[in-house]
Amino acid sequence: MKPKLHIIIGSTRPGRVGPSIAKWFHTFAIEHTHFEPVLVDLADFKLPIFDEPNYPAMQKYEHGHTKAWAASVAAADALVFVTPEYNFGPPPALVNALNYLVREWAYLPAGVVSYGGISGGLRAAQMLKQTLTSLKIMPMVEAVVVPNFFQHLDAGGHFKPMDAHVQGARDMLNELLRWTTALTTLRLSVKG
Repeated sequence: MKPKLHIIIGSTRPGRVGPSIAKWFHTFAIEHTHFEPVLVDLADFKLPIFDEPNYPAMQKYEHGHTKAWAASVAAADALVFVTPEYNFGPPPALVNALNYLVREWAYLPAGVVSYGGISGGLRAAQMLKQTLTSLKIMPMVEAVVVPNFFQHLDAGGHFKPMDAHVQGARDMLNELLRWTTALTTLRLSVKG
């Protein structure tokens, strides 16, 4: 059975580009053949600003949106976050979603596909990685960086990758596979 790779669209705002880039990466991950890729749109969960009365590590969730989000993350064996850059950091919706959970994140390897202006979202990716490590998520060095993303969209808004994006995706998926395999025992110890 192939490990499940959840590709999480981190922006929830109307008019976002994230779904287009995430769909390309999802298709690429299918063609890679080593994962079972699952496209996860954070907007579908409609998470308000963190509203659980109990600390997330307790896993005593009271709200349906939290239970659905926790189940989605718990089903993953590896992650890829598709994130834009907002004010040198990741979108608030993505940070909020990360803060909803603790144990579900533990020992998951994660890649980042970042996009933005001239920086390609690299500052957001670096800030995101700091948060990921505090949740015991192992971020990959290998990444996909999309500078000036608007130049890579066709008239229909579909993402058109360059060779560097394809090579970055391949390298990141290969490394994710190594870490997914290596972290399996730790991941199982958390699931109980």
